[in-house]
Amino acid sequence: MARPVVAIIAPGHMGAGIAARLAENGVTVLTSLDGRSEASRTRAAKAAMTGASDRDLAAVDIILSIVPPGEALALAERLAPALRAANARPVYVDCNAVSPQTARRIAAVIEETGTPFVDGGIIGGPPRAGYGGPVIYISGTECARVETLNEFGLVIRRLDGGIGAASAIKMSYGGITKGLTAVGTAMALAASRAGVADALHAELAASQPALLAYLTRSVPDMFGKAYRWVAEMEEIAAFTGREAEGDMYEGIADLFGRLAADNSGGQADIAHLREFFARPPTKAG
Repeated sequence: MARPVVAIIAPGHMGAGIAARLAENGVTVLTSLDGRSEASRTRAAKAAMTGASDRDLAAVDIILSIVPPGEALALAERLAPALRAANARPVYVDCNAVSPQTARRIAAVIEETGTPFVDGGIIGGPPRAGYGGPVIYISGTECARVETLNEFGLVIRRLDGGIGAASAIKMSYGGITKGLTAVGTAMALAASRAGVADALHAELAASQPALLAYLTRSVPDMFGKAYRWVAEMEEIAAFTGREAEGDMYEGIADLFGRLAADNSGGQADIAHLREFFARPPTKAG
């Protein structure tokens, strides 16, 4: 099978990880480095990604958009002129944590250029040694072109349901996993303020050891990511389609926004959370 040329935008941890997996399997990967930080440029170099202009990005076989959800529509709008002017049409895969409604808005921008669009959603962490994931769910009429990446180290799963289906499963899964992280965060902070953090941790160790183990991994891992999760929670709020559920995820977005500010500032709440989840798993009583 001919190896496709793939553009991945941008070289964040996920994008660079997927690029490295493809490069390991002989795929040429381009990216955009304009305005990127030195850390991003270093990640791109380590992942064998080559910086390219928007014109060159529009000339590849497959474009994978992997950016913070709040930037997904803007990226599509930025690339639209280059895609419109391209002689051949890549397939544009939006892999971001956006609602089906936002995915359809992005699709409208891309399809207006004559470029085929595939809805995508990534579940799992960045590729690494010994880990076969993540899974990239896709939906839409042009999935076959993207499924070829299964031959080059990625895990691509097609869903029925058209544009929006892949985004819907990402929203549903992220709403559960990040929602659990948010609930554990909120209650650990509340227990710390009430002076019962030791007792709560001991009770969780005794009666909910699996949940405690999950939160002990997920809450500290969230600190540096919270700023990226704000827009995702807002997208999930829109996805729910219900006032009460939407309000719940808007509240979680506010929580993550506050923690993101705290993580880059005084770290008052972050310190309480670090202390709570650093406790040894002693049992109540």
